[in-house]
Amino acid sequence: MTRYTSVTDADRSEMLATIGVSSIRELFADIPPGVRLNRSLSLGPGFAEQQVFEEFRALAARNTSAEDEVSFLGAGMYDHYVPALVDSIIQRSEFLTPYTPYQPEISQGGLQAMFEYQTAISELTGLPISNASVYEGPSAVAAAGYVAKHTNRRERFVISRGVHPHSRECLRTMARAWDMEVVEAPLNQGATELPELTEDVSAVIVQQPNFLGAVEDLEAIAQAAHTAGALAVTACDPLPLALLKTPGESGIDIAVGEGQSLGNRLDFGGPSFGFFAATESLQRRMPGRIAGETKDVDGKRGFVLTLQTREQHIRREKATSNICTAQALNALAGVIYLSWLGRRGIVELVELILQRTAYARERLTALDGVFVLHDRPVVREFALELDAPVQRVVARCREQGVNPGYALGRDYPEHENGLLVAITEQRTRADIDRLADAVAGAVAAERQAVGAKA
Repeated sequence: MTRYTSVTDADRSEMLATIGVSSIRELFADIPPGVRLNRSLSLGPGFAEQQVFEEFRALAARNTSAEDEVSFLGAGMYDHYVPALVDSIIQRSEFLTPYTPYQPEISQGGLQAMFEYQTAISELTGLPISNASVYEGPSAVAAAGYVAKHTNRRERFVISRGVHPHSRECLRTMARAWDMEVVEAPLNQGATELPELTEDVSAVIVQQPNFLGAVEDLEAIAQAAHTAGALAVTACDPLPLALLKTPGESGIDIAVGEGQSLGNRLDFGGPSFGFFAATESLQRRMPGRIAGETKDVDGKRGFVLTLQTREQHIRREKATSNICTAQALNALAGVIYLSWLGRRGIVELVELILQRTAYARERLTALDGVFVLHDRPVVREFALELDAPVQRVVARCREQGVNPGYALGRDYPEHENGLLVAITEQRTRADIDRLADAVAGAVAAERQAVGAKA
């Protein structure tokens, strides 16, 4: 791979001397003055990387006739800015091409990356043990169920209806093979309402924030689960954890989630990675692998695979995972992104998202025919109820170059005209105002159309 490294003044002088000229200007002496660039480029002051990207995108837009769609889609995958340094590092051959680090003596870089990643996930979730990633978010939820099954040998999962529909479906699929029952806990005003937990419940599984954007009371849920002798599991959006009370502080036993929002783009549905963190008592039942820190014979710091529970490493009946990929490259992108943000940067990012989400929620619910679906606290995503056919509203908005969000009716029939709106730092106040105008016009037009038919 060719990389650009800027030359120094000394390098430039040496090259000029080698070809026998005294200056760069002398290189162009044979070019007629009339075709030389004899003006300043007027580049102006230096810009932040994001501003340069926006400038280039604006220039590139001159080559197209269609305006880029402004999207407020979320529902588990989010349009965050990914800094250039993520690609710069993960495309290095030592990270891009290696296989599983079976030989630690030649895999120290990969093992250290896994170790640093695990540390970051542990700090985000407030739990002491993290593995070196799993495939993606939904299968991480199913893997948490498998850990619970083997921990207490019980027969039933209670999963909140606020957990992502894909995760619920994945758990049901796996539970069928385990001869286990999956019971859904309903939502009341946007938050999980647990049924009475019987002694056959293996795990209680919720999402934070949940699929409708509501912040759940994890402490109360964890306490209820533990009183019944069950494990408490949460599927987390990793970025809001910078502001919310961590799963570990809330008494949660296992925290899993989808890591796409950490340095992974929306590339036609993937790839991404899943994360998995747990209490120390569960570490030997965790799926995948754990990279650990040690010392070599000379006392120097080194890294090894401390725990490997995949079936290719141990006896099949004792394995806790048969997924032969850990999405290590995508997980590396995640830890690079977190390192780029830093401890303060991630808080500032989520605070910005929180402020813009509050502004968007206020702007939209002030419109005629748009109502809040629940009034619980939200961080980056919120659900609305429209007094108009949501699919028609979405279609009208998209004609104006705005995708207003995710229509909830497919997954939540009780909210036939529900709309889930997601905000990231990429969506400006001007974008939100444009969304509000588009939704206001679309809802009004649809209500008028219904009235005319009546």
